[in-house]
Amino acid sequence: NRQIDALCSAGSFYGKKLMEHGISHIETPSDFEALPFSEKSDLRDAYPLGLMTAPEEKIVRIHSSSGTTGLPVIIPYTARDVDDWGEMFKRCYETAGITNKDRIQITPGYGLWTAGIGFQNGAEKLGAMVIPMGPGNTEKQLAMMYILHL
Repeated sequence: NRQIDALCSAGSFYGKKLMEHGISHIETPSDFEALPFSEKSDLRDAYPLGLMTAPEEKIVRIHSSSGTTGLPVIIPYTARDVDDWGEMFKRCYETAGITNKDRIQITPGYGLWTAGIGFQNGAEKLGAMVIPMGPGNTEKQLAMMYILHL
C-alpha cells in the first residue's frame, strides 16, 4: 500500500492507471484481483520516459525494447532496480546449479536490450567468472570457450 500511495502521489503512469480504476489500497484477494493490467499499447503510449516511477535524478540507466513492432518501450531503472534485476538473474543461475566456481560466457547483446547486462550482473553477484562476449564473432567465442576450459 505504501507503493500504491507513492505511485499515486507522484502522478506516475502506474499511479494514474490505479486512480483511473479507483484503487487506493489492497486489503483482500478481491482487491488484488481488481488491479489493472498493462497492455503493450499502454507502455508505448508512455514513450519516452512516462514509465518512470521515481524522480529523474534517481534514474541511473535506461533499457529499451527493440521497437520492431512499433514504438520501442523505454524502461527507466533506479540503482535499486538494477540491483534487484541482478539478484533475479543470480537466483536463476543458482536454480540451474551454477556456482562461483563456474565460468559464464555472456552471448546476448549488450546495449539498450536488458538481457546482456542482466546476465552479467547476476553472474557477478553469484561470484562466477564472467566473459562478456555479446553476440557474433564465432571464432573468438569458441577460442574463449576452449582457452577458459583448460
